Amino acid sequence: MDSEYSARTTALAEAVREVERHVASQGWDSSVAVYSLVRSAALVATSAELAEELPDGAASDPEHLTAVIQDGLPEADTLEDLLAQLAWPETVDGTAVVVERVVVPPEAEAAMPDSSEGGLEYLMNHPERQDVRIAAGVLRTGESWCALRSRAHDDDAAVGGGPTAVPGLVEALAATLR
Repeated sequence: MDSEYSARTTALAEAVREVERHVASQGWDSSVAVYSLVRSAALVATSAELAEELPDGAASDPEHLTAVIQDGLPEADTLEDLLAQLAWPETVDGTAVVVERVVVPPEAEAAMPDSSEGGLEYLMNHPERQDVRIAAGVLRTGESWCALRSRAHDDDAAVGGGPTAVPGLVEALAATLR
């Protein structure tokens, strides 16, 4: 990663890539996964035995983050509805989500039927459709990172990323921390 990013953003980027790789190891067509992000040093301060489970140096790195998957999420029809129901205690430094989406070129999107049933069929059968896995993370301090993997180029080395690759999702995640 470029040195243009702060140590905090670099740590967030690594945590987001880690959760994306974890979901990727389970294959495609996964459910939405939500994670809390906690500074590893704070975890070790409250539970010293966790230090053995962390990578070397993580417990002494003030920026290193540990991702904790959240089970028992509330029922929601959409990702937006799910995120609107989430709030995090102050002990959580950030949050991340991994979700899969079907994307088509903008001109194809303009021709999509209005009905949700017709729209879904249109997307699933469109010849230029791409399946994409999006992992996004946000910290309380404002840093964000997104990682994107396409099914057509399903390789860790082909995962792209950046702080603002999916701005709407970043904003929705940030709202869960307020």
